[in-house]
Amino acid sequence: MTPTIYRHRAAATAILAATTTLAVVLPVSTLAQSWPTKPVRVVTPWAAGGLTDIVGRIVFQKVSENLGQQFMVDNRGGAAGTIGADIVAKSPADGYTLMVHSMAHVVNPFVYAKLPYDTLNDFVGIGTLVRQTGLLVVHPSLPVRTVKDLIGLARARPDQLFYSTAGSGSFSHLAVALLGSMSGTRMVDVPYKGGGPATAALVSGEAQLSAGTPASVSTHLGTNRLRLIAVTSDTRLTAFPNTPTVAESGQPGYEYSGWVGVFAPAGLPKPLVDRINAEIARAMEAPDTKKRLEEFEPWTMSPAQMAARIRQDYDKHVKLMKVAGIKPM
Repeated sequence: MTPTIYRHRAAATAILAATTTLAVVLPVSTLAQSWPTKPVRVVTPWAAGGLTDIVGRIVFQKVSENLGQQFMVDNRGGAAGTIGADIVAKSPADGYTLMVHSMAHVVNPFVYAKLPYDTLNDFVGIGTLVRQTGLLVVHPSLPVRTVKDLIGLARARPDQLFYSTAGSGSFSHLAVALLGSMSGTRMVDVPYKGGGPATAALVSGEAQLSAGTPASVSTHLGTNRLRLIAVTSDTRLTAFPNTPTVAESGQPGYEYSGWVGVFAPAGLPKPLVDRINAEIARAMEAPDTKKRLEEFEPWTMSPAQMAARIRQDYDKHVKLMKVAGIKPM
């Protein structure tokens, strides 16, 4: 074969490769611009009524209005979010299955010995919605008004105080477990299928305390059904300026806060990840959505920032699980 023929073939091969690359890139970009062309399923792996469910519904209701397409929230509670997460991990990475999950997502590998998915590699983080801070609340029958009071009572009555949680490894579980570890007290975890059921159990008297989210417990404050004694963050909350932090109220050095964010199956093309992130941000900037989210501490991140935060929190819980004495089941 002559050098000229080789040159022609090389040129043809280069053109074909460039054309093939363009054919792959253009449809992905076009897909991102035209998304969504059909209803989107938004899996919330918790029962209705908790922070994750409420915030997800608020934000995606506005996304739906903005885009003129249905975003259907699908509550799949159980096992601290792992049941719903497994559904999402096994769904197509096409932008039509999303997940609204809490920081429990990066905690679950330390709670469950065998998960049916890889937490860090089977999902892509699209962005955060709100910061997750707990309100440490007690049943009115419990004779405590400060964290110091609670610690004193727990020391006097080891294994006799029951705290309701949204499930093993959930925010509400670890927030109280960390307090117990730091204070040298033993309180009993009673897991439920989400923040709503956990709060209902506390209100009914099945449990004596909980570290619920504002979404779960705020409607019961001021009605004598729950008593707020502290917040789990390192600073006071704007919505509860007169409520001290746990550190201020009796346990120096304590802090526990997280987030609620949106995920998709791994492999979702970056243009589509960025498009969904932008639509979430646009929805959250709308005045009516802003007003509805005020009490929940809105918090937005880019996909890159969320990826870094997920890694940071994953590494943090490697140590926290040892401190809290939690071993995989």
